[in-house]
Amino acid sequence: MIENVKRLKTESQPKVVEGIVASNAMNKTAVVTIEVKTAHPVYGKFVKKTTKYYVHDENNVLKIGDLVRIRHSRPLSKLKRWVLEEVISSQLV
Repeated sequence: MIENVKRLKTESQPKVVEGIVASNAMNKTAVVTIEVKTAHPVYGKFVKKTTKYYVHDENNVLKIGDLVRIRHSRPLSKLKRWVLEEVISSQLV
């Protein structure tokens, strides 16, 4: 008789990135921009690529210019897929 073996789903670590808060105008949501420099495949020149992420900020603690660490999570709304993990440095205004 062959035993049925349940395979455990291997869960990978959630993606974690660092970026700068670009907007905090929404309630419990902030926009974080990530800037990456990549080499152009043909010319070799470094090109800046900017990506915007909508981040869940439960306590509305983020201010524009803060350096933050965010973590990928389940879908929270139409555009929100990231959750605030920690504020690395706060913008002193």
